[in-house]
Amino acid sequence: MENKLYDCKDYQNIKEIVEHMKEKFSEKLAFTIKNKDKTYRDITYKEFINEINYLGTALIDYGLKDTRIAVIGKNRYEWAVTYLAVINGTGVIVPLDKSLPKNEIELSIKRAKVTTIVCEEKYLKDIKEVIKDGETDLKHIVCMDEVQDKEVILMKDLLEKGKELVEKNDKRFTEAEIDNDKMATIIFTSGTTSESKAVVLSHRNIASVVYSLDCAEKIYDTDTNFCLLPFHHTFGSTGLLFILSNGARSVFCDGLRHIQENMVEYGVSVFIGVPLLIESMDKKIWTAVEKQGKTKLVKTAMKVSKALMKVHIDIRKLLFKQIHDQLGGKLRFVVNGAAALNKRVSEDFYLWGFEVAQGYGLTETAPVLTAENRKKFRFGSIGFPMINVELKIENPDENGVGEIVATGPNVMLEYYENEEATNAVIEVDKEGKRWFHTGDLAYRDKDGYIFISGRKKDVIVLQNGKKVFPEELEKLINELPYVVESMVFGLPKDDDVIVSCKVVYEKDYFKDKSKKEIQDIIWNDIKEVNTKLITFKHIKKLVVTDEPMIKTSTAKIKRYQEVEKIKAELK
Repeated sequence: MENKLYDCKDYQNIKEIVEHMKEKFSEKLAFTIKNKDKTYRDITYKEFINEINYLGTALIDYGLKDTRIAVIGKNRYEWAVTYLAVINGTGVIVPLDKSLPKNEIELSIKRAKVTTIVCEEKYLKDIKEVIKDGETDLKHIVCMDEVQDKEVILMKDLLEKGKELVEKNDKRFTEAEIDNDKMATIIFTSGTTSESKAVVLSHRNIASVVYSLDCAEKIYDTDTNFCLLPFHHTFGSTGLLFILSNGARSVFCDGLRHIQENMVEYGVSVFIGVPLLIESMDKKIWTAVEKQGKTKLVKTAMKVSKALMKVHIDIRKLLFKQIHDQLGGKLRFVVNGAAALNKRVSEDFYLWGFEVAQGYGLTETAPVLTAENRKKFRFGSIGFPMINVELKIENPDENGVGEIVATGPNVMLEYYENEEATNAVIEVDKEGKRWFHTGDLAYRDKDGYIFISGRKKDVIVLQNGKKVFPEELEKLINELPYVVESMVFGLPKDDDVIVSCKVVYEKDYFKDKSKKEIQDIIWNDIKEVNTKLITFKHIKKLVVTDEPMIKTSTAKIKRYQEVEKIKAELK
């Protein structure tokens, strides 16, 4: 099925996206920023594009044309300006994970041959030490914040210099030629820097994803987007371009504890999130419903909502007004990325009157390969391939589960300076098509909807050849009311493996209970989960804790590190 609902401009590069923004949305608001004194600054698309041009021009004037420039910091307006000022005519942008420790920042800078870094004030001490170490090519620090420091260049000063040059008709940046198929960005995949791969993406890779998203999903120029997914994550930056290409306003979060109040404050209507966040919202809503003694009433209303939707009568926003008000009253569309969303949570949000689209992709595919849309969705599914993507399920087993292999204009150029790793995942066919082996396992249902089964490397293979997909079991475990997160894994024993599980529980749920009592309660619930599973999938070993697991910045559990930690603790 063709994943296209809307006719859109087929962008060949990111500069064309910015030109489209300028032509269509100049006077509309691109961002609203909260200042330190709690006042607000509204920035129009015209002002945003001007600042991109000023910064790009100043960077070129500073001698940084065709160099590698890194950016690190939380999601903020200056990050977006930097990204577009570098990628659209200055050099190669290298987004770095804001949670990296100093040694991994240094290693990333060294691997990507970065000469300049744009950062927040909090990173200055570490980055100065990186320069002093002399192990990298790093020479220049640009600070997004106003600081009194002669060793750094202020972004504010560059913007002022760039404005002067542009007003004097300097067109070195604004008329810079874009090579659509040349390296435009280097993005490190999740994981520790020594293990991570450096993905090289071009303008065409990223622009093709914005086009395919525009064809499948509807963003209005009246929408307010909540920037929750980290910009250094491919879907964070590409997702922002998708939002901007439709003229919506973007706002920023004051911190995870402030998500709900920020949604009310700004009237958020759209956001791109990860399962941990969306599933947490779902749990909070049910907890509030339970406290009000309205669980039975809400569940009955959901059944009514479901029946009415079948005959095309939609009164969901009326039935669940309190839930809508709790999330700001304007929320209409949620995009889930990074990992699979619990099927029940998708259905909850749908029945409450929110549109939820699940997408799937990887850094190596810039990132989107498949998505649901408002006309084609099935709870638990990742939808259909994007309009410009071909996808196949390779070597399916007796249940139709095989590896997702895809080709399209969004497939990366390479892993930077790692030909062996590149050749291991990209296969060129007789027609010259470059097929990317994702390492993810999936199957298609009878109507063609795709469902993820798990990561190829995470599948637990028992001695008898039977396969256990951890994600399938985790979905059931995560339904337990006190579970914050869970991880199913194989624990080696003799020549076989034991299906095991680690559960992180919510401390407040078990008030006045001893560790032994908590362990017993959870173990009894796991036994109940086992009754829903075929015998070989039964969980036989349990680890419980209230400490969060080791995760990437997009809230994915670092399974290998967690398993190694558990093995060490069990010795």
